[in-house]
Amino acid sequence: MFIQMSGFPGSGKSTLAREIGKRTGAVIVDHDVTKSALMEQVGNELTHDIAGKVSYHLDWSISESLLAQGHSVIFDSPCLYDEMVEKGTLLAEKYSIPYKYIECVVNDFTLINKRLRERDPMPSQIKEVNSEEAFRKTVLNRKKPDCFTCLQIDTTSPITSYITKVIQYLENGEGGAE
Repeated sequence: MFIQMSGFPGSGKSTLAREIGKRTGAVIVDHDVTKSALMEQVGNELTHDIAGKVSYHLDWSISESLLAQGHSVIFDSPCLYDEMVEKGTLLAEKYSIPYKYIECVVNDFTLINKRLRERDPMPSQIKEVNSEEAFRKTVLNRKKPDCFTCLQIDTTSPITSYITKVIQYLENGEGGAE
């Protein structure tokens, strides 16, 4: 299966992706890892935007290679662009595998900033959000697939309180907002 994670930075995507990977054996393609490695290697030779585009290209290439080898893949990125959803659904269709979309949601601006400040950030990761307005705008403009059942998870609770629901969604396709 192809699992596409979604959510604002600091919303718990990577934490949830790692737990899903442990329980299902799916391989995680983490955009932050790819982009950070690229930024570390080339330093200031690439702008932040170009590094993002190149790393997304690498992410999709790695994801497709893993799917072609028969692995389930979890793509861990914010999924803020229509193109991301389109590419994810097309990959699943190409390999005739289930497409799953999991959105991690934290609507509390203060909690997001607390999480961002407390983590050990990779070079590609933001350290805080300066504007609550920008945070709200990003959350409102998030992208979702129209023709698939999606799972929306409020990740303000401990992962143990919602992981069973996530696994049920992955196994049965049951989803919806939590």
